[in-house]
Amino acid sequence: MPLPNRIRPDGSLMADPARGLLLGNRGGRFHDPSTRALPRRIQASRQWICCVLSFKGRRRQVWGTGYTELFFCDEVTALAAGHRPCMECRRADALAYREALVRGHVFAHTPLFPQIDARLDAERRDGFLKRRHLLPAWSLPDGAMVEIAESPAPVALRGDYAFPWSPAGYGAPLPRPQGTVAVLTPPTTLAALANGYRPLWHTTIHEPAL
Repeated sequence: MPLPNRIRPDGSLMADPARGLLLGNRGGRFHDPSTRALPRRIQASRQWICCVLSFKGRRRQVWGTGYTELFFCDEVTALAAGHRPCMECRRADALAYREALVRGHVFAHTPLFPQIDARLDAERRDGFLKRRHLLPAWSLPDGAMVEIAESPAPVALRGDYAFPWSPAGYGAPLPRPQGTVAVLTPPTTLAALANGYRPLWHTTIHEPAL
């Protein structure tokens, strides 16, 4: 029986056997090690990060007494949920993410990562609920995750297409939406994507051949 430690693009937890590309955490432990049931809390701190699955040979008991391990289909999913790259195991990516924010004039000066975490925290949630941002679809960069009426699942934007999300990857593409859409990816991360940050996509993403 899989643990409820897979993360949807809206940041909520679910149980699914699919193996994702990234691990992460939310600043510590918020599950109960004795029951390992779906927790009511959604975080231990404002530090929501996404990490590589293997780092320096470390071994962990998932949902034991340490932090609450979370798993993501890919980085596009993690970013939509409100996570950012880890500065320890993904240092180059974390610095590239921050540099993209500076290029996008999100911060006047190079921020410390706790400053980025505080900004993301305000943008990604309203209490226990996911905060959605209504934005024009034309303004969104590749890698943004949105909700549209044409798909029961959130879709990731890439090129001229919108790819329906699942824990195991992406489905057949739909046309990129028009008009105003409900965006799951926080505006800070949208700015990073628009200014050169390139996230890790699941291998199931395929744009139709011309």
